[in-house]
Amino acid sequence: MKYVVSHRTAYTYSSPVRDSRGIYHLSPRSLPWQDVATHTVAVEPLPIDLHRDTDSYGNAVTYFQVTDPHRELVIEATSEVSIVQPLYDEDALSVPWERARPLLNTDDPDAWAAVEFALESPRAIHAEGAAEYAAASLTRGRPIGEAATDLMTRIHADFDYDSTATTVTSTVAEVLRKRAGVCQDFAHLALACLRSHGIAARYVSGYLATQPPPGKERVVGADASHAWLAVWMPGSSDWLAIDPTNNQWANERYVTVAWGRDYGDVSPVRGIIFTKSKKSTLQVNVDVAPVG
Repeated sequence: MKYVVSHRTAYTYSSPVRDSRGIYHLSPRSLPWQDVATHTVAVEPLPIDLHRDTDSYGNAVTYFQVTDPHRELVIEATSEVSIVQPLYDEDALSVPWERARPLLNTDDPDAWAAVEFALESPRAIHAEGAAEYAAASLTRGRPIGEAATDLMTRIHADFDYDSTATTVTSTVAEVLRKRAGVCQDFAHLALACLRSHGIAARYVSGYLATQPPPGKERVVGADASHAWLAVWMPGSSDWLAIDPTNNQWANERYVTVAWGRDYGDVSPVRGIIFTKSKKSTLQVNVDVAPVG
């Protein structure tokens, strides 16, 4: 599948802002199953400083500073990507989940690189109840692919998708208590569940191309940023990408932008401003348009 991805972030302020400083993760990763043909980002007003870099997880990250007084800041990214269905090593999928714990699997030469993703992180705290919830999926000797998929399916069944139930700062404990949330919450919950048993898994940020109902035209701008997770499978370079929100493995409709320990590592745009403004608004528009 080929897509043109557009992501527009617009901040408006009640009073002029004299200094905006921020970073953004908006460039899709080049991966064995994902080819990035073109990528551009425009920032308005024009930044006085713009520095592109690669973070410790291999994600493209850009730092910017705008010093012209402004009441609106717009960051608009456009990418053209081609994606194929990811394929996984069947032997890796069949490895018992106990071996997907890099702190205990010292025989695997790649375990050291997965260790960080087996540890608790700020937005994926091992809240009370997470380990117990995961235990039903992590029965002794169960293959990691089967165990991770079962956990994904249970979260999808047991938790309601409700955009009003949580906020961007909600915790795993809140999600467990409310039994509701959004894609970001479900990814954090799954991470806490798996990591509380020592399994390595990483948070993935990107986009999911929506499919209109039969007989309906595709609505431009109906897509949104999306979040899922990927589980380490020892003995291969594969990480199984699972999406609890939609109860499926990531496929050719998933555009991968960045990954890290949790949302805090890969938020699309974040920063600080210097102003006397007492009110601001944020509007985000995302479109993932099929090409051809």
